Amino acid sequence: MRFELWYLIVGLVLTAIALGDSTLRRLPLTQTILFLLVGLLLGPWIGLGAIDIEPLEWSHLLERLAEVGVIVSLFGAGMKFRSPLWSRDWILPLGLASLAMVMTVAGIAAMGYFFLGLPIGPAVLLGAVLAPTDPVLASEVQIEHAADRDRVRLGLTGEAGLNDGTAFPFVMLGLGLTGLHELGAYGWKWFTIDLVWMIAGGLAIGGILGTLVGHLILYLRRHRQESVGTDDYLALGLLALSYGVALELHTYGFLAAFAAGVAIRRVEARDAIGTPNEPPGEANVHRAEGEETSADEKMHIDPAAARTGQPAATDPEQAAPFMATMMLSFVEKLERAAEVALVILLGGMLTRTTLSWHGLWFIPAVLLVLRPLAVYVTTSRMPMRPSQRRLIAWFGIRGIGSIYYLMYGINHGLSPDHATLLTAIVFTTIAVSITVHGISVTPLMTRYDDRRQRRADARSKAAEERGV
Repeated sequence: MRFELWYLIVGLVLTAIALGDSTLRRLPLTQTILFLLVGLLLGPWIGLGAIDIEPLEWSHLLERLAEVGVIVSLFGAGMKFRSPLWSRDWILPLGLASLAMVMTVAGIAAMGYFFLGLPIGPAVLLGAVLAPTDPVLASEVQIEHAADRDRVRLGLTGEAGLNDGTAFPFVMLGLGLTGLHELGAYGWKWFTIDLVWMIAGGLAIGGILGTLVGHLILYLRRHRQESVGTDDYLALGLLALSYGVALELHTYGFLAAFAAGVAIRRVEARDAIGTPNEPPGEANVHRAEGEETSADEKMHIDPAAARTGQPAATDPEQAAPFMATMMLSFVEKLERAAEVALVILLGGMLTRTTLSWHGLWFIPAVLLVLRPLAVYVTTSRMPMRPSQRRLIAWFGIRGIGSIYYLMYGINHGLSPDHATLLTAIVFTTIAVSITVHGISVTPLMTRYDDRRQRRADARSKAAEERGV
């Protein structure tokens, strides 16, 4: 296909999606499903053949593209978390990113070993590739604004931010069991370096850099009236800095990116006027169906000041929330752009060779058995309504993070036969997850939010009757 036609195709797709965005929000569909369909239409299987990419041949490029998409999304997910590190809000995400992660890796590895005929190494690698939930494609079920304390959204946001890093030790374990990575005698190197140091180091590096950069920029703006209007560069700079330093020190950059986002939000939360967990002036606003809350409204920033960068950027009371708002708004735009590109590429790579008939039984086992079992075991002692537990169990969305880990394994020497089988299973799982979760997210979350609002109204009414 001539390159000029790409401008036409991309322009038509993005314009149509933008014009139909409000309509899509009322339908049981997501934009991600449409991106996948566009990729299919552009691919060689049922479409125009404009995308003709063999995953194993283009694995290095695909790894880098997925890597960029994941770290941008992880940084954004971290910036959505405003809870203190000692808050109980972290218990659920930590449980899902640790115990539920291990159970899912073990379950998928067992299916790969006993039913797919994979050796133990590739089986563990398959489990590590498919265990993490995806921060790129899960925006519809993540925290909506800084004061959102809903357990479902907090849990899914934190899980997606953490488990893309906590899956990495199991990727290295799978490669080690395949003979492609040094585990050490009795696994000592894997445990001390790949598990303990690289997780702790990644979180520490991201947290320290995010805190230092956040305080430095606030000092420059308040006391020197400098660095105004550089929030886009700040977001990109901190993201790249934390990720790069983490990799240079042989830790997990994904966790560093997430921790840097959390640290920036914590700088803002500690600095902001008002209660520790609620931004100043922020309130729940009732909107027409389908109307989206802007970034300025989320943080209660004056739109005129936001456009000019003055005086909010240097105002002692608004500098911190202004910085966080503008950085998050820019990161969300980058995240959406990465989602469009990566999902369209995925759709274009779906062919008879990259789809697996094993998905007929494998995918239901992962989404309907392993994921719910892991969630129910992890949350069994946590105070949670059954409806919340069911939603968390269902929305274990697989996506771009799995593509990254798959390509990482292939590029580190996975045999062609095993790489072909794993690619087919992973691509099929992601495509099905995008479809079924995309169709169900709007009705399920709308129903859940309506019930939550009715309970809140009932509590307010009861309080008024008691004279509180």
